[in-house]
Amino acid sequence: MGAQWKVKHKEAAANAKGKIFGKLVKEITIAARNGADTATNAHLRLVVEQAKKASMPRETLERAIKKGSGQLGETVQYHRVTYEGFAPHQVPLIVECVTDNINRTVAEIRVAFRKGQLGASGSVAWDFDHVGMIEASPDSPDADPEMAAIEAGAQDFEPAEDGATLFITEAVDLDSVQKALPEQGFTVLSAKLGYKPKNPVSGLSDEQMAEVEAFLEGLDNHDDVQDMFVGLAG
Repeated sequence: MGAQWKVKHKEAAANAKGKIFGKLVKEITIAARNGADTATNAHLRLVVEQAKKASMPRETLERAIKKGSGQLGETVQYHRVTYEGFAPHQVPLIVECVTDNINRTVAEIRVAFRKGQLGASGSVAWDFDHVGMIEASPDSPDADPEMAAIEAGAQDFEPAEDGATLFITEAVDLDSVQKALPEQGFTVLSAKLGYKPKNPVSGLSDEQMAEVEAFLEGLDNHDDVQDMFVGLAG
C-alpha cells in the first residue's frame, strides 16, 4: 500500500481474491447506475480497470455492470455509507461501507467500534482532505515522478510499495490525471477518491500500535467495509 495514512492490510487479506472481487462487484454495481458505457462513465471506467488488473472473470464483471445499470431487472440496491470516529489512542478514522442494508451495517459497525469511538458525521472529516489517489508504477528507471506529477496535473506524490508512486490530486482531477500519467511513463495500477489526514498521529508505542492495528484489522474484515482511511503516521 505504501502510504503511511492508509491501512496496512496483512498479506493474507491482500491475497483473498474472493473478498477483493466482492468489493469490486459492489463498486461496479454502484458506478453502473450512471450508465454502462465506460467511455462516458468515468467512475465505472476506473473500477473496471481495477477489476481487470485483479483478474476478475469477464462474466462476473459484465454481470455486475448489467446489474448496476438495470439490464437484469434485479432490485438489489447498494448504498455508500461513511462512518467517522477514532481507533484506540485517539487515532482518527474514516470508514467507507457499501451495503444493501444500512440498518444492519450501522449496528454491526457500532459493535466493531467498541474498542474505539464512533463519532457523528463531521466529527473527524474536518481533519482530512478529500483527494484523488492514483497508484502508478514507472515504465522505466528513467521515469521521473516529480515531473510526471507536474505534467499530469497532480498536486503531490509520495513513494508507494514495490517501487510504485502514489499521486495525489484534487478530487475533481482524478480522471484527467490518471489518463495523463501513461504519457509521462507511468502505468496506473489503481485510482480512487479517498481521504488524506492533515495531522496524523505519531509517537505511539509498539503496544499501542498493536492495539490500533488489531482494531483496524477487525473493521477491515467486515464484509461491508469498502475502504478505510487512518490518520496514523509511520
